[in-house]
Amino acid sequence: MSLSVYQLKSRFQDILRPLVILLYKNGVTANQVTVMAAVGSLLLGALLLLLPHTWLFALVPLWMFIRMALNAIDGMLAREFSQQSRLGAYLNELADIVSDAVLYLPFALLAGVEPALIIAVTLLAIVSEYAGVLGVMVGAERRYDGPMGKSDRALIFGTLGLAVALGWLPALWMNLIFSAVTLLLCLTIFNRVKSGLKQSERAD
Repeated sequence: MSLSVYQLKSRFQDILRPLVILLYKNGVTANQVTVMAAVGSLLLGALLLLLPHTWLFALVPLWMFIRMALNAIDGMLAREFSQQSRLGAYLNELADIVSDAVLYLPFALLAGVEPALIIAVTLLAIVSEYAGVLGVMVGAERRYDGPMGKSDRALIFGTLGLAVALGWLPALWMNLIFSAVTLLLCLTIFNRVKSGLKQSERAD
């Protein structure tokens, strides 16, 4: 697997485990956490689309961290407390795609940022997640290969949100970063397809 923030997931889960146990004891379900993460993303994305003030982008890194925690929590509740379901699988994948899109698109409204780059990143992010899901359809596991997985994108967009709020980065540098993300997403899609095919061939 390519180097990715995703590889730190197990350590993050260990930190969250006491909270997960507490939520389970209080009757919170994995699907409820999934929906909560999606609703939070939609609300923040809508706020930034309607009021694209640079200082509001300081909320992006904060929410990206909270959202990563919620995503880890829903997965742990599902796996460790027998809450896995077909509905949960749909919610997990669809909520992530919608949340990513609504959090990325407000960056296209920033002065000097090339909207086409943001649209490209948004579309390629969707394709990369679909490529990961397709691994299951060809007899492999759900693929999370990098170098530009969901966690990596959250780190980058969270950092850029903070930079926008503080006025640290000119639009030219942001466009260069988004161009690099676009290329890395293409590589991610390639890696996920390649790894899925290799794994399915070994299974045969």
